[in-house]
Order: sequence, then C-alpha cells, then structure tokens
Amino acid sequence: MSALRARLTVILLAVCLLFTGQALTTPQRAAAADPGYLMVHFTGDSATGQMLYLAHSTDGLHWNDLNGGAPILNSKIGTKGVRDPALVRSPDGSKYWIIATDLCVRCGSTYTNGSPNFVVWESTDLVTWSKPWLLGAAGLIPGGKNAWAPEAIWNPETNDYVLYWATNATVNGIFKYRIYSARTKDFRTITTPQIWIDPPGSTPVVDTQMTEVPAGTGPYRYLRVSGDGQNNVEGSNSILGTWTNLGNLSSIGLTGNVVEGPVWMKFRDRNEWALYIDYNNPQGVREYRPILTTNPFSVSSYRLQDAASYDMGGTPKRHGAIMTLTAAEESRVLARWPNTPAQRLQSYNFQDRYVRHTNFDVRIDPNVSPVEDSQFRIRPGLTGSGTVSFESVNYPGYFLRHSNYDFQLAHNDGSSQFAADATFRKVAGLADSTWSSFQSYNFPDRYIRHYAYQLRLDPITTATARSDATFRVTD
Repeated sequence: MSALRARLTVILLAVCLLFTGQALTTPQRAAAADPGYLMVHFTGDSATGQMLYLAHSTDGLHWNDLNGGAPILNSKIGTKGVRDPALVRSPDGSKYWIIATDLCVRCGSTYTNGSPNFVVWESTDLVTWSKPWLLGAAGLIPGGKNAWAPEAIWNPETNDYVLYWATNATVNGIFKYRIYSARTKDFRTITTPQIWIDPPGSTPVVDTQMTEVPAGTGPYRYLRVSGDGQNNVEGSNSILGTWTNLGNLSSIGLTGNVVEGPVWMKFRDRNEWALYIDYNNPQGVREYRPILTTNPFSVSSYRLQDAASYDMGGTPKRHGAIMTLTAAEESRVLARWPNTPAQRLQSYNFQDRYVRHTNFDVRIDPNVSPVEDSQFRIRPGLTGSGTVSFESVNYPGYFLRHSNYDFQLAHNDGSSQFAADATFRKVAGLADSTWSSFQSYNFPDRYIRHYAYQLRLDPITTATARSDATFRVTD
C-alpha cells in the first residue's frame, strides 16, 4: 500500500505542476498573441497635417506611429485636405470606409468657408484603399454651410449605416451647429438629413461620437458623447430613438470647448473603457488624452489619465478613430506600413538627376522641387517576397508602374495586374555592381531604364542601356 500511495502522490504532484504551469504561462502567451488597436487621425492645421496618419498600440494606451510617422492617405479632391476621420468596418468585415471632413485650413480654406462635403475612401482589406470621392452632406440641408466631423455606425434596426455629422444652418431663426443624421448603405448616397442633436437655444454642438456596448453590459446598448459645451454623455437602446442624459465631463473638470473629438474604445482584455478626447490642455496645446472607466454608464467613475500612464507616439494626434483589430487585420496593417525610410533613385550616368514623378509621368530630372516628387518608399513587392515596389511619398497609395513599357505613377487598384506591373527584382547594377538595377517581375527580360530622360521598361543589350538601367538607392 505504501508503494502504491507513493506512486499516486508522485502522479498527483505532476498533474498539479502541469496545471500550475499552464496557469502561469497561458495568460502570458495569450496576451502576447492578442492583436492590438489601430488609430487613424490627422495632426494639425498645416498642409501636411491635414492628411491621414496611422498609429498602432498593443495595449490601447501606448501608441507607435506607422509608416515612419508619414501620412498614409491624402486627398487631391475638394479642398485637398482632410480632418476628423471616422473608420467604419462592415458587420461581416468585408469592407471598410474612412470618412473625413473635407477641409484644409490655411491652405485655401477657413473654418468659415469650408466644404459642404465629406471625403470617402473604401477598402476590402484595410490596407488597399480606393481613390477618394466626395459625399455631399451640408448641401442637402436648407441653408447648410459646413459639414464637419462625420461618424457612422451600423444600425441593425434599419439594416444600414447611420451617418451623423455637424452642419451650421438656420433653424427657427437660430443659426448654429447641430448634429444631423442620414442613412446610407454605401457612403455614396445618403437619405435626406434629419436633425439628431439640437441643444436648447443658441448652444451649438459639433463633435459627437457613439459606440455600441456589448449586450448585458449595462442599461443601454449605445453611448454617445457630444462636444456641446457641457460634453454630455448619453445612453440609448436605439440609435435613432430616445437618448437619456447620464451626466457630463464637468465631474472631472472638463467643461466648455476644451474637449473636442471624443472617441470610445473598449479594451479587449479587461472590463475597462477608454474615452479618448482631443484636449486643449492648460498650456493651450491640443493633445489626445484618455479617460478610463470600468463603468461607462457612470460618468462619476471617469478618470482623466496623467501623462505617465499613456504615450501618444511621435506625431500629434488630433480628432480620429480607433478600431480594435483582428489578428488578420493587424498582420496586414503592420506589413503594409512599416517604418520604411523615404529614398531616391539616382541615375548612374547622369548623377545630378533622380527618378521623379511629374503630372503622374515618370522621368529623371535635376534639382527636383518639391523634393518629395523624387522620394519613394521601397516596399516589399506587391506580388510577394524577394521583390520590391516603389510607393510615392507625397502620393501614398500610388506606385511606379509600367504600362505598354512606359512608366507612370498610378494608384494601386488592388488588382493582380497592377501588382505585377509595379513589382521588380533588385539586382546588382548592370553597369556597376555596387549600384542597383531593377528587373521587371512580369517581363523578366526587361529592366527599368531611362531614355531621353523618360523612364521606360526595356531589354538591355548595349553598354549605354546598361548605364541607363543602373541606379543608386540613396537618401
């Protein structure tokens, strides 16, 4: 009996150690494997600030800029500037949209004469974006002027999206900003806008953002916060139904217009929420700052975080959107926008000249101005590993692409044909092995070369052609 008891004791101890080991190590593995969060935002009122930027966080509080802190999308339509982006995922995850205010302050527009439209991009994978289009909004409202701060959410009651935003118009003799809503299925057309939020009297409201709360979390299914001077928090069980006031941010000292662009985010690994705010700090500098709570329905529980508890990254963060990523989405996003430096391609036999785009044509020129026209990010090839593609710095999403053996700067339409035409193998320079040449992926007998200063895709058979097809990758 003593020998059997001893064996059973050893077995029991081994089982306990096994489960103890799992208890200690499994949460660590899960935490390391959990996908993180994506933020799309603009940075400020400069021409480059009114483009779209991305940041990534593994914990929802510490953010790293993607793409080397450079923009990932810009607009060449409307006012040629974008602000206040919203990021929308379809319920089945098959489509994404970015909707932004069409406004470029200090580069042709002002806050009083902004555009009545939104700028919209569409994607099926979160990384390859369509060309943008304008969506009319304020023009559908009698006397409507501006269209600011768009947001959108899927409404299961109507099986479409509720798009909502701020427009200034005169209603009942009062001219001010109100929040309007409309319905849409595709962000190309919308229903007739209706007033959604209208504070009493002359009080305006500009920024409103809402989120859906998981069923059973609290008394309401939806929460919204509005930049209405009081920064009211409201709850409802129907997006277009009745909303109940739950308090305002004055309980944590935030009153008036010190708060803009509120954005909700639910932490995936715990029962806690972040409400990010575009905050005008006491020094008069705008910054994104998180408010944390374990009960978003209890405004008195909100806690404004001090600077030591979060890090917004290197670039300023202004009114944006935050998405909790799936593992597949995170993998695609991080692979698409690594911190690749901006580089230039210098001609071997005309060393004062660099590859540049001009009016979407591609050639080699000296003294390129602006220099960004000659800067590219050498990305992993669009067709796969072991190859490269050249993405424009000042036209993100546009790549060097050959067509009929001529080169152009073209928007990536996501097709396999585009990927093949925009992909090359970097090889030792044909005229000097310390330089580089670039062999076509889909026409391997041809290389990038210049001829009469124009970029072409040609077979290389002469010494002159070898020199024309040789370049140095440089800063």
